[in-house]
Amino acid sequence: MIEIKCLFDLVLALVLSLFLAPIIIIIWIAIKLEDGGPSLYWSQRMGILNHLFSMPKFRSMKLNTPQVATHLLNDPDLYLTYVGKFLRKSSLDEIPQLWSVLKGDMSFVGPRPALFNQEDLILLRTQKNIHHLKPGITGWAQINGRDDISIPAKVELEDFYMSHQSFLFDLKIIWLTFFKVISKEGVKH
Repeated sequence: MIEIKCLFDLVLALVLSLFLAPIIIIIWIAIKLEDGGPSLYWSQRMGILNHLFSMPKFRSMKLNTPQVATHLLNDPDLYLTYVGKFLRKSSLDEIPQLWSVLKGDMSFVGPRPALFNQEDLILLRTQKNIHHLKPGITGWAQINGRDDISIPAKVELEDFYMSHQSFLFDLKIIWLTFFKVISKEGVKH
């Protein structure tokens, strides 16, 4: 299973990187034109076995925004750039994570990587051994609530994924993710 998943991740990441190259360039330029800051934001995230790695995203927040989960900001909309609002709603800010998949830090499917300071989420995942899974761009918790579910509920969904993990289940999650992204279901910011 692991070899198939790794090969699938590598091939899909390469194909998508080539296919999305024109969109990547347009987004890169749009972010740069808005405020002159960097187009990528490198976020410190927890990877497999709670090892830190740098995960790229297209920058959707203004420069000098605090490094906390968006839901912990008093008014997240005050920090979003104009381009960033669109990127978040469309999930296009996630495209640079293909780099993390190519590097082997992430998979397409797995628990979303926690921010380095999301101690409550990291602790619950560690208690349930979810930290043994490679984090993913999408996951079972993502398609079952995304921003709308509590951390304990998210961890329960990730635990379910861990005990039912298979290549076909991963394909189902990717397929369902496509429809969730199109409908913007579960996206708050």
